[in-house]
Amino acid sequence: MQVKIESSWKAQLNGEFEKEYFKELTAFVKDEYKKGSVYPAPKNIFKAFDLCPFDRVRVVILGQDPYHGVGQANGLCFAVGDHVTIPPSLQNICKEIESDLGQKLLHNSGDLSRWAEQGVLLLNATLTVRAHEAASHQGKGWEAFTDAVITALSEKRDNLVFMLWGNYAKAKGAHIDRTKHLVLEAAHPSPFSAASGFFGCKHFSQANTYLQQHGQTPIDWL
Repeated sequence: MQVKIESSWKAQLNGEFEKEYFKELTAFVKDEYKKGSVYPAPKNIFKAFDLCPFDRVRVVILGQDPYHGVGQANGLCFAVGDHVTIPPSLQNICKEIESDLGQKLLHNSGDLSRWAEQGVLLLNATLTVRAHEAASHQGKGWEAFTDAVITALSEKRDNLVFMLWGNYAKAKGAHIDRTKHLVLEAAHPSPFSAASGFFGCKHFSQANTYLQQHGQTPIDWL
């Protein structure tokens, strides 16, 4: 199948595109876009991969579902388009960064492309969603595809940082090789759970310390 995704990822995941589940997933997603509003825009489905080639990944942040409100989802987990109101979970992520690093954020945009371009793969487990229907595209095949992404990174790369927030992300990252990667786990940054272990997790400073220890440039989270 011809899938428009960044070339290094295409090389790594080529086998997935020929599998029956992916063909069924593609047919389902195309039909959903024809029938009504689906997010993100088709050109942004693989944006996380397009901005962060396979060999440049240094940190993986794992989300669950794209935002399902108008104009929110932009293909990067937890992020929104420029000039879009920052959702509560991302507000809490920003608060934790400021607390962890002891500095104010320099950006007031929820578009996290600046992280992706530094090697932060902002990966949702499910890459599309029906408008105003959370989890509407779960169980259609995206999870198998993103499992393959995580497996490829775990097996073929070294010294990556995986940030797993909430029980869903922790379960999805259960098979990451922790002998060669740093896996950081915390509560989800949602307002319902952020105070139960996300605030104070210091994942952003821990990630940068680990990267520097392994001869890599730290991420500019600000």
